Amino acid sequence: MKYNPLLEPYKALVPFLAELLGESCEILLHDISQPKHSVIAIANGFHTGRKVGSPFTDLAIKIMEEKAYVKRDYMANYNGRSKNKNFVSSTFFIKHEGKVIGLLCINRNMDVITDLDLVLQKLKKAYNLEGALDDTAESMDTPVGDILPRMVASEMRAVGVPPERMTREEKGTVIRNLMNAGIHQMKGAVVEIARQLHLSEPTVYRYIKREKGRDK
Repeated sequence: MKYNPLLEPYKALVPFLAELLGESCEILLHDISQPKHSVIAIANGFHTGRKVGSPFTDLAIKIMEEKAYVKRDYMANYNGRSKNKNFVSSTFFIKHEGKVIGLLCINRNMDVITDLDLVLQKLKKAYNLEGALDDTAESMDTPVGDILPRMVASEMRAVGVPPERMTREEKGTVIRNLMNAGIHQMKGAVVEIARQLHLSEPTVYRYIKREKGRDK
């Protein structure tokens, strides 16, 4: 079977990725110049029944027609389906001199994860735990001493600027948000705020006094 020789170095990636990711992942290398026989290397093809010499899929054709490769180098984590199987798929565009010559595709079979999720849902329902195991659960192993630094750091991240580059107004915003949450009243709060904002403790107290004055 003839194919673009520029794709030869990429063939070794197919078995490598298959061994790395496991048998639940189908790995394919396509030569786009041969749409009717585009697959030039494949691993774990039993998922879709494809083999070397198989054609493009409808989605691959659509990707090429819509020229999705012009503004990006890859497409990651989109939904795919074959027969009765569900996949999360990703495609890397292999380019030469600005033109796409091949596609490296990874299709992750999600059926095992879907089945496991259904089992977990049944277990939660059987033990009346629906809604009890969500992201709002309290952390039982966080030391009390770690809570204050984390809360201050969280408000600083929300501003999105490192403390050494923050303006006076941005530092005031951080302190105002901490005050609204009542954090400034916690023992050691002023010391921690001063440390993370690179301020002196008297300066933090001045910020707090100023923010209180605004509320009057």
